[in-house]
Amino acid sequence: MRNAVQSRPFDRSREERPLRAYASAPPDTWLFASVATLVAIGLVMIFSASSAVAYALHHDTAFYFKRQLIWLVIGLICAYGAYRMDYHVLKRAAPYVLVTAILGLLVVLVPHLGVVVNGARRWIGAGSFSVQPSEFAKLALVLYLAAMLASRGERITRLVDGLAPLCVPAGIMALLILWEPDMGTASLLVMTSFAMFFAAGARIAHLVSVVLVTLPPVALEVLSSPYRRARLFAFWNPWKDPQNTGFHIVQSLLALGSGGLLGVGLGASRAKFFYLPEQYTDFIFSVLGEELGLLGAVFVVVLFVILAYRAIRIAIAAPDRFGFFLVVGCAATIVIQAFVNIGVVTSSWPVTGVPLPFISFGGSSLVVNLIAVALIANVGRYRRLSLPE
Repeated sequence: MRNAVQSRPFDRSREERPLRAYASAPPDTWLFASVATLVAIGLVMIFSASSAVAYALHHDTAFYFKRQLIWLVIGLICAYGAYRMDYHVLKRAAPYVLVTAILGLLVVLVPHLGVVVNGARRWIGAGSFSVQPSEFAKLALVLYLAAMLASRGERITRLVDGLAPLCVPAGIMALLILWEPDMGTASLLVMTSFAMFFAAGARIAHLVSVVLVTLPPVALEVLSSPYRRARLFAFWNPWKDPQNTGFHIVQSLLALGSGGLLGVGLGASRAKFFYLPEQYTDFIFSVLGEELGLLGAVFVVVLFVILAYRAIRIAIAAPDRFGFFLVVGCAATIVIQAFVNIGVVTSSWPVTGVPLPFISFGGSSLVVNLIAVALIANVGRYRRLSLPE
């Protein structure tokens, strides 16, 4: 079984033409507006959700807010550079970027180099200005897969010399991230890879085969850890142990439920006062739902849907295969993570510990996501065909 995306009418003669040969398009207004709105909401919610913790730990209610502002400036500078560059440079640099990302993941695992927080070794640096290599690894893998898929063409429909070799770097990176341990980011890496494989025309039977082969060792790894096993079982019935394994989900649902339709008011959350764990990172959507209500939560979901829709349109109009896969990968990285996070806080997905893009506190995540959007917009500067708005 092959999907319809594979039959897209690319011809290699057009791929070899310089970008100036294509019609230049203005920046995608809806794409930029949706991302700018998400970032603005994120800044407001970080200040609100982190104020109690920030005051208790640092005697400054704006401690995390100010650091997020610094990372936002860094991210905007990086994003502007990514938007203005010739994105084909990334195709040639993709293997080197991938190797650098893998080395970064290895460095994290080295004692005294990787920073340990809450039992996980995921950061390099010091204090609030440490970076998380796994976030940059997601973008590095997208670049590599986009470059490889652009050159493989019909070979992706074959398992041995088409799909399987591309699963190797994804598997290596996912395994290194799993050892940190960070099961959430590792799973996102795999899901993004599969989204790109599907868009490239990989056979569904081959994708299922890869899943069946890797599922037993992954299940063994998850079930062998009491902490991961408890999280998985708590997903089925968090109310069975609301003070221990189900605590995160129970508190999240209570926060969302107390928000009602219109919310309790901005800044008036009660769950953020040490009832809800990770209230300004992984579970910030719970505070958002409590303060802004169902309407506010739905509005955020709609913004991510708009981002995904505009990215799909840009991918369809991409001037070459590399641009198409680059947009698909960048969009999948953001949108899949967003809905996994929302699924976790609504008890629709096992607790994985991934932030909500643009909204959760986290410098590495914000910078990488802004760069990903900039790359989407970069490809969108050029048209292969005209599409009605």
